[in-house]
Amino acid sequence: MIRAAGIDLGGTKSEVQLFDAEWNRVAQRRDATPRDYDSLVSVLVEQVQWAIAQAGAPIPLGVGAAGLVDAGGNAFTANLPAKGRPLPADIAQISGHPITYVNDCRALALSEATFGAGRGYRTVMSLILGTGIGGGIALDGKLVPGPAGTGGEFGHTPAAAAVVSRHGLPIYRCGCGRLGCVETYIAGPGLSRMAGDLTGTPASPEEISAGKGRDENLRKVWSVWLEMTAELLLSLVQTADPDVIVLGGGLSQVPGVTEDLATALSATQIAGFGAPRIVLAEGGDASGARGAALAAVQEAQDD
Repeated sequence: MIRAAGIDLGGTKSEVQLFDAEWNRVAQRRDATPRDYDSLVSVLVEQVQWAIAQAGAPIPLGVGAAGLVDAGGNAFTANLPAKGRPLPADIAQISGHPITYVNDCRALALSEATFGAGRGYRTVMSLILGTGIGGGIALDGKLVPGPAGTGGEFGHTPAAAAVVSRHGLPIYRCGCGRLGCVETYIAGPGLSRMAGDLTGTPASPEEISAGKGRDENLRKVWSVWLEMTAELLLSLVQTADPDVIVLGGGLSQVPGVTEDLATALSATQIAGFGAPRIVLAEGGDASGARGAALAAVQEAQDD
């Protein structure tokens, strides 16, 4: 019996996954993400209808996607052709089935809190370190909503001025329109750019990961990245005081990153105070869809 479905919507692919009563993934369908809005809606509607047909009845269905939905119901996203368009409402109206639309970083937080590395903890924070920076907070196995709808946009908090000044880094304009967002330094593209600013030679995250143990310049870049990321972590700890921080995204796969960040956070923390555990996400490519599906189940239960 299929209990729920989740769609993991990214810039290159959209994957719908079906889950049984024990939350095992039992079926999936993947499609390329279209580059225009009407085609995007069409693919998502097809995936919703496919999921309902597989289940044989209406089921809770969640969509996890990068970006936000503003107060008017319009998408605010950089990697989908939907900015300023009522994507959630259009999917629901055309498919004839209600959906729960949730940010993909928040979906991962919920999935990891329930099924993954955050099991057994009350306050679970996710931090995605990839081409962008984002996250979410799950409290007692549920996402924490708020009136602004921007909770979890950790990448758009200001970068630590002391670190920027100490290393003579430029202040970058972020894709969100603001200046000096921490994402412009510690996301994958920001790390590469920062390598160029610090050493005169840009380097990819993969090159930095491979060479930070033997190349002095790359070691310096990694050290500054750790300083900047630890300052972000400290601000999150001082705000929410989570029990555990679960890392996801491409940069979370750098060997030793959890240990390096734990050491950097301890060094940054006010003397005499502790810090949460920093761990890697366990759910793999099912986390986003499973979290979106769980959010849909919880929303249905609350109605």
